[in-house]
Amino acid sequence: MKKILFTALSAAALLANPYESNKEELASVVKTGQEVSSALLKTLGKNLQQHMKAEGPVGAAEFCSTKAYALTADVDEQFGQDVHVKRISLKERNPANLAEGKEKAILQSLETLQQNGVVLPAYLVERVNKETYKYYKPLLINKQVCLKCHGDISGDRKLSQFFEKTYPNDKATGYKFGDLRGTIVVTIKK
Repeated sequence: MKKILFTALSAAALLANPYESNKEELASVVKTGQEVSSALLKTLGKNLQQHMKAEGPVGAAEFCSTKAYALTADVDEQFGQDVHVKRISLKERNPANLAEGKEKAILQSLETLQQNGVVLPAYLVERVNKETYKYYKPLLINKQVCLKCHGDISGDRKLSQFFEKTYPNDKATGYKFGDLRGTIVVTIKK
């Protein structure tokens, strides 16, 4: 009996979070993560939509290649020095968006869940250490317009040439509607 109890307690200790969060702190992290990811999506989405409408897929892709990082930095700056936002993917277009380390493992887990028919959560929260959290907002291909640059682009010669020239190692095509494209990661220090 003592051996079973010891084993159960040992397993519980291994599974316990050494940085247990209180509900108020976690609610604050979720609120900040939602605000930041929403601000980034609105900023990038509005600008991409304008360029797509005015200049088509090539114009939108050119905008994204030259301005998306500056707009992301602007959103990052709006929320202060204790908040940082970025986009990551397993199939990156820009090498700067490549998921690495634990972020890659989390993104791979989300992809595996989706491939097995699991409806993905609206967000995940990771407790990194005593004062740092990461909020993950899955990015799904949930609008047909997304497929113009991330779907099968083989029929658009100008767009294909643009990506070959600008991103010679582009992996961000071939998606289908509903696929997981990546995540927005918001790092929050408390």
